[in-house]
Amino acid sequence: MPEDVYVKRFFKKHPDSLDHDAVKINGFDPPPARVFAWRVLELKGQGVSEEEAMAVADMEYRAEKKAYSELKQIARLQGKKPPPNPYPSAIKIIQAEEKKFVRDRFFNPKILEIVQKMKAEKVAEMQERQREFGNGGGGWNGSQRQ
Repeated sequence: MPEDVYVKRFFKKHPDSLDHDAVKINGFDPPPARVFAWRVLELKGQGVSEEEAMAVADMEYRAEKKAYSELKQIARLQGKKPPPNPYPSAIKIIQAEEKKFVRDRFFNPKILEIVQKMKAEKVAEMQERQREFGNGGGGWNGSQRQ
């Protein structure tokens, strides 16, 4: 694609945003690197030089990130919940989706019942092993003890 060159340059300039470029099948918002590249191509189409177009697109990206950090700081000062991050980390998104299931593991009665069954099976298995090996059938000396 024509914007791939600018996507690579964006990542060279902003390596911290590599994890923002996750592919979201059901997402409508393009990753910041693509937005940057499209903006550069748009400016180049208007007759702006490549260096100037990249500088303008970079300035717009930095301004948006700075605006979010200022909004977050204002929300903290007011004691309110900060607005959602326009460039959330892909890892944090996945962890947020999994959080429900992790919490469910400790409080869901069905899962707790399965855990109790597994513990009972493990105890029964350990007792069975002790019965087998407890009669002199195992160990270093085997059944040679008298």
